[in-house]
Amino acid sequence: MPVTQRHVEIMDTTLRDGEQTSGVSFSPSEKLTIAQLLLTEVKVDRIEIASARVSDGEFAAVQSITQWAKANGFLNKVEVLTFVDGDVSVEWMLRAGAKVMNLLTKGSLNHLTHQLKKTPEEHFAEVAAVISLANTKGLECNVYLEDWSNGMRHSREYVFQYLDFLQHQPVKRIMLPDTLGVLTPDEVTEFITAIVARYPDIHFDFHAHNDYDLGTANVLEGVKAGARGIHLTINGMGERAGNASLASAIAVLHDFLPAVKTSVVETSLYTVSKLVETFSGFRIAVNKPIVGENVFTQTAGIHADGDKKNKLYFSDLMPERFGRQRKYALGKTSGKANIENNLQQLGIKLSDPDLKKVTQRIIELGDRKEVLTQADLPYIISDVLDSNRIEEHVILENYVLTHAKNMNPSVTIRIVVKGQLFEEHAQGDGQYDAFMNAVKKVYKQLKTELPPLADYAVRIPPGGKSDALCETIITWVRGTKEFKTRGLDSDQTVSAIKATLKMLNLI
Repeated sequence: MPVTQRHVEIMDTTLRDGEQTSGVSFSPSEKLTIAQLLLTEVKVDRIEIASARVSDGEFAAVQSITQWAKANGFLNKVEVLTFVDGDVSVEWMLRAGAKVMNLLTKGSLNHLTHQLKKTPEEHFAEVAAVISLANTKGLECNVYLEDWSNGMRHSREYVFQYLDFLQHQPVKRIMLPDTLGVLTPDEVTEFITAIVARYPDIHFDFHAHNDYDLGTANVLEGVKAGARGIHLTINGMGERAGNASLASAIAVLHDFLPAVKTSVVETSLYTVSKLVETFSGFRIAVNKPIVGENVFTQTAGIHADGDKKNKLYFSDLMPERFGRQRKYALGKTSGKANIENNLQQLGIKLSDPDLKKVTQRIIELGDRKEVLTQADLPYIISDVLDSNRIEEHVILENYVLTHAKNMNPSVTIRIVVKGQLFEEHAQGDGQYDAFMNAVKKVYKQLKTELPPLADYAVRIPPGGKSDALCETIITWVRGTKEFKTRGLDSDQTVSAIKATLKMLNLI
């Protein structure tokens, strides 16, 4: 029989709680763009976009979002954090055009006693007054129990006293935050199970922080225990160690709780992650689950071999689910299968002897450069196959390049030409010019004229970075004909030297 699934609401709080990440502040236009993407593409159920009364910029952002949301039928999905402050937050909400308020109240006796210095009865009366006012003004009200996790640990009687009171208030949801990220999964299970059993008709949200890196695990346990909604942020943004991550939590819920469904579109998670990374300047770790740059990249050759033979290293976390693609990194741990997978994606097929030579070249380069990219591969193949056709008569045994301020670059070379050893020193306008001047000294002794250089071109693979492989293509003139040689290295001067050595061997 098919499994009956219950819907769990996803409330994204990137624009409110996530913006409390140190050094992060979204502009009103950035907030609007993220809000639109979350509701129309990612399709979360709700978004929490701001705290009331914070600033003029925050007010402008909320206004722009609520105007767009109202015009597009999303206004009831847009929420704002408010405070127990009489009519101040309520009036702010009305002026901003928002309709759903998330009232921040005290969920532990410790916070109530030492921060507010009030009795439970005094706090409850003030909360009731704000809720009543909000309702008369046409606002929908949810209630946060701040520091609820510690409340359950140290003042459970107070928490249940407060919930007994709230169950008779006109609120839609009660939200249970692990404000300091201190709960273990077992505690989440125990606490939420007890609350849901006592108040089965109330909608409870769970709000996890990640201080012990347990945010995703706690979300899983919270939903299993009966929470009807969870609060998440893009890229796990948030104060201190952040909140439970949207992408990670969604993958976990979809894969490990078949009785649960969400409205989130998995293929949109990576897109929104990269957008928020750009807007916030908050960089994502390359190994962050689901959205990190390297998490669908196999590096070890044995893994690539297993994937090729029977998808031995595949799991349910297929990159296509999230709008991504599996990659096979190239480096010193690459094996033949890893390189073949990359060649297949490029539509290139090599003979076994050439594949072995390319593999060896990649291993050598990987010893000097952390990761080679697929875009480097055609350059490496060109270099290897080009070298195959050249018989080695000239060997550069050693060289020293120097470049100092207010001094001409210089080079010392030790070179063998047809078994004869030469050592020369020269200066030049640049390091490569100095190298050529030293080579010319050697060939002058051999009474051999070098072909003049007609063109010198340098390129790196598309998207290459400062440590990218560099290909230097030099055009030489010999008689009435031109010919080209190529050199490949992560250092531009060295790649030019390699291209020149090929020329010396060709002549």
